[in-house]
Parts: sequence; structure tokens; C-alpha cells
Amino acid sequence: MAGEKSSSPADIEPPDAAEMRTIYSLDELAELVQGRDTIYLRYSHGPERDRGSGPSRDFEADVALPGWSVTTVAPEEWWPRPTREWVARRLCKYADLGAQDDSRFPWLLTGRVAGRGPDHEPLITDFVPIARIAKSVVEEGLRVYRQSFAMGRDSTGEPAED
Repeated sequence: MAGEKSSSPADIEPPDAAEMRTIYSLDELAELVQGRDTIYLRYSHGPERDRGSGPSRDFEADVALPGWSVTTVAPEEWWPRPTREWVARRLCKYADLGAQDDSRFPWLLTGRVAGRGPDHEPLITDFVPIARIAKSVVEEGLRVYRQSFAMGRDSTGEPAED
């Protein structure tokens, strides 16, 4: 079960971006986010570059967004399966963003939700970096995702069309 959610990650002392810790296992990642719905996952060139380049952009509509696009990473309260399976799934859903460019990587952050983006994703401002996620964790997450889920099924239970 996802467990009780906290309203803020006050028990996590966010480091400066330059001193951001690195997560080296899926279990470590799952333990860190368990019950903390205010920790988000982002794939980018990192916090320093994000701060320098400004918030995300809706390129399709050519609109600047009021924050940086992130995804939730902690399991919802209704989730009956292990936290590590939820986290692996969330990590893998956006792994292609890191695969397109080796300088992009997944990292965890907290911040203020300023709205929702065009794909219903949270848009975060005043972000504080928490941890970088090692490439090996993404690879481990992909293995768990493939073993634990019927990948490629659509909302009807049928294989998704290409």
C-alpha cells in the first residue's frame, strides 16, 4: 500500500543543487518517495540549467508555462502493489526523455504547484532539488516494469496499436 501521505517533505533536508545526492537503486528511490506526494520527478539537463533557461514551454501551442513540467512519483493511496513497482512505472514512462539526449537525466525535486500543463502534469515553481537518479536505476526500473506490467495494453485491455 502507498501508505499515509505527508503534506510536505519536511523530513527531507534538500541540498544545494551542486551537492545533490545520487540515488543508486530502485529500492532506495522507492523508500525516499514512499508517502511523500510532494516529491516530483523531472527529466532535464538538471536544476542549474533549468533555472537558467526558465520554465517549461508548450511547444505545440507556442506558450510559456508558469512552471517546470514534472510528474508525480509517489504511489497513490489506492495503489495495492509494492511502491517499487509504481516508482518503476513512473520512472519508465518518461525514460525516453533521457534516452534522446545523454545530458538529460532524471532527478527529484519539491516545489510549489503553480498549475497543470497541457498533459495534466504538475507545473512546479520555487523548486528545490533533492536527488539525481543514476542511469542504472532507470535500467533496473525498466526490468521491473517489464516483469510486473502488461506493457503496451490500452485502457480496454487490448494491445495498443502502433
